[in-house]
Amino acid sequence: MSTPPPGGTLALAPDLSLSRMGYGAMQLAGPGVFGPPNDRDEAIAVLRAAIEVGVTHIDTSDYYGPGTVNELIREALHPYPDDLRIVTKVGARRPADGSWVPALAREELISAVHENLEHLGLDALDVVNLRTTAFDTPTDDSLAEPFSVLAELREAGLIRHLGLSGVGSAQLTEAQSIAPVVTVQNLYNLANRQGDELVDRCAREGIAFAPFFPLGGFTPVQSDVLDRVAARLEASAQQVALAWLLQRSPAIVLIPGTSSVAHLRENVAAVSVVLPPDALEELNTIAG
Repeated sequence: MSTPPPGGTLALAPDLSLSRMGYGAMQLAGPGVFGPPNDRDEAIAVLRAAIEVGVTHIDTSDYYGPGTVNELIREALHPYPDDLRIVTKVGARRPADGSWVPALAREELISAVHENLEHLGLDALDVVNLRTTAFDTPTDDSLAEPFSVLAELREAGLIRHLGLSGVGSAQLTEAQSIAPVVTVQNLYNLANRQGDELVDRCAREGIAFAPFFPLGGFTPVQSDVLDRVAARLEASAQQVALAWLLQRSPAIVLIPGTSSVAHLRENVAAVSVVLPPDALEELNTIAG
């Protein structure tokens, strides 16, 4: 009998449900998300442990490594469990110097989708997110041209569902005029709340919101508040930060990354941390 997904699941389409506690595979690559892992055996163990604890949602990209992380996922998990959904991203490339270069031209996107398929060993990708050039502050730049390319690949059967990464509300609306959007992946955490309105919109429209860097960007003062609440709840600061996100909105799905089995299990245990009203009130002061 399989382990129930930690934190339950979020149903986004008849053929797409994501465990609310997922796993982000980015940290399985080497330093700077470039090259092979420092410990290949541990990387394989982390991926298998994620499945063992019920995770059915793995976030990845072929530009992690590049290629390395997807090949690890295939080695560790293929043939994939029937309920596993792999969410990947396109829109960047990694030259030999390890930099991050936008790759939004038509042929670049088509090539990226085929590389993800090849390295993951799949005939079709569950979800492909279009990564924009924005990181912490989304722009209003049009994404119609690159998103239309992915929509064509969806119609061709190479992609089942589409998502966006690093976008604003106007860009989401523009993308929805081209094809359905099931996920948004943006910078968002307890300390960075500029995406509040978009989180709420995703909840209203049945779109999954996956915060990246859910544990990053805390100042010393903010960390003190987080540590104080965590100590009171007998949990780690990381668990409290993840629990806050889970309680923030039913649309939120988490993809914390780690290259350690022990840390993975600690992250997953955050689904059992319940934040009472006084803790939520104190934590909500962190964002100012």
